[in-house]
Amino acid sequence: MSQRGPKGTYELVLLPGDGIGVEVIADARALLEVVGPAIGVSFGLDEIPCGGKFFLEHGSRDWPEGAEERCRAADAVLLGAVGWNGPDGAPVSMPDGKMAGWSPVIGNRMKLDLYANVRPVKCLPGMKHGISGQFSPVWKPDKVDMVIIRENTEGLYSGIGERDAQRATDVRVITQRASERVIRKAFELSRERGKGAPLDGKKRVTCIVKHNVLQGCRLFLEVFRTVAKDYPDIEQDVAIVDAFAMFVLTQPERYDVCVTTNMFGDILTDLASVLQGGMGMAVGCNVGDDHAMFEPIHGSAPPLAGKDRANPMAMMLATGEALAWLGKRYGDDRLNRAHRAIEAAVSSIVERGEPLTADLGGSAGRAAVAAAIREDVARRLAH
Repeated sequence: MSQRGPKGTYELVLLPGDGIGVEVIADARALLEVVGPAIGVSFGLDEIPCGGKFFLEHGSRDWPEGAEERCRAADAVLLGAVGWNGPDGAPVSMPDGKMAGWSPVIGNRMKLDLYANVRPVKCLPGMKHGISGQFSPVWKPDKVDMVIIRENTEGLYSGIGERDAQRATDVRVITQRASERVIRKAFELSRERGKGAPLDGKKRVTCIVKHNVLQGCRLFLEVFRTVAKDYPDIEQDVAIVDAFAMFVLTQPERYDVCVTTNMFGDILTDLASVLQGGMGMAVGCNVGDDHAMFEPIHGSAPPLAGKDRANPMAMMLATGEALAWLGKRYGDDRLNRAHRAIEAAVSSIVERGEPLTADLGGSAGRAAVAAAIREDVARRLAH
């Protein structure tokens, strides 16, 4: 990613999508409206409707004509969530079989070449989980601090397949080129993070595969071994995907940066979100060399829409990650400062234990939590 000089105005596309995506994108907008004046930056915000409801209303597309070009022209993209149910109660699909909302999500990943899906997995002090049905202290915060990176443009989500009444196939595409660049991204990130795994402080990249069965994973691992030779300061690690699903929950302190293929990463990062308090805390950073899109990894949750029950923290953290990416890209420390303030505000609220939404054991509504984060960020940026 080439660095450029700081800008006076950063152009951001907002993709609200469906359900609670609309609500949390509104919270992101309000946060940016606080951050901008506080750090002396303007944000040009271009909001584009999209998703299942858009398709139901317009009948042929899941976002407007020209939306792809508007995303391409933006400095960064913020996505809420997509997915809606039709009158029959089933998720809305388009005539080609793709989900209504494919264009802003998977379409953007592919067409903007957002080849790395980067998901930080970090437990904040004071975080609790409800795995047992009772809210209990989560794993020790100092034991959970990893990043999982998945290849974001091919694999089982390449869109290649066929179906008839008796049989369906989905083709899993793994290429040397796509594997190499995402694996290299993982090694670079481990080097950049520097702190290593919580267990022993070692910089380590774990390659997650099923190479005992799958040809694509054998290629992915071969590329991993080749790329690793360029990073002698970073330890190599290999994990079979099903074993990793156990170890990531029972021994999270072993992991620094993990890299894997598209669908494995999609499943494992949702699982790993348990370590940080659930999907309401988890962020997805879709990044390429020239474009980036940031989102909370929770879905659109139609049953929660309009009830003030969504957790806005993941969207707020995603907004912070977007600012950090822009800060690095444009050499603008004002944006880095805003990113740090957002992270600190969320962390402070979690450690204090209020206000929190129901998924974190609290009783506050989405709007109250979002307002508390904005107020905390404003205080931090005022000093």
